[in-house]
Amino acid sequence: MKEKVLFICTHNAARSQMAEGYMRAHYGDRYEAHSAGMQPDALDPRAVAVMAEIGVDISAQRAKPLTEYFGQQMDYVVTVCEGGVCPMFPWATTTIHEVFDDPRALDGPEEEILDGFRRVRDEICRWIDLRFGTESA
Repeated sequence: MKEKVLFICTHNAARSQMAEGYMRAHYGDRYEAHSAGMQPDALDPRAVAVMAEIGVDISAQRAKPLTEYFGQQMDYVVTVCEGGVCPMFPWATTTIHEVFDDPRALDGPEEEILDGFRRVRDEICRWIDLRFGTESA
């Protein structure tokens, strides 16, 4: 039986979406990945673009409110918000807080912003590989 993982961030528009997509693409045989936000917004097309660069298609994912998962037991809840208030999710067996910068908060030329999305994507992917990529996770 697959363990359930819920990634939570504020808007469910970039970080948690990238984490969900990467987890599903690389570890979907062992984990059932989900994502949600406290104030869901539209999926950021830059997140879709940078994930496509590494062969992960998240274009069909959608931003979901955290309330959509209320009452559903999760093996892991991973909050990926930086600063501010991260939500409590009482239906989680294990809660992990891992900080990743919000690439949507970046300012400047579009190519620099995309580089920021790539940096955050790579940090998320490395962290998932280290935390969930072994049988002992």
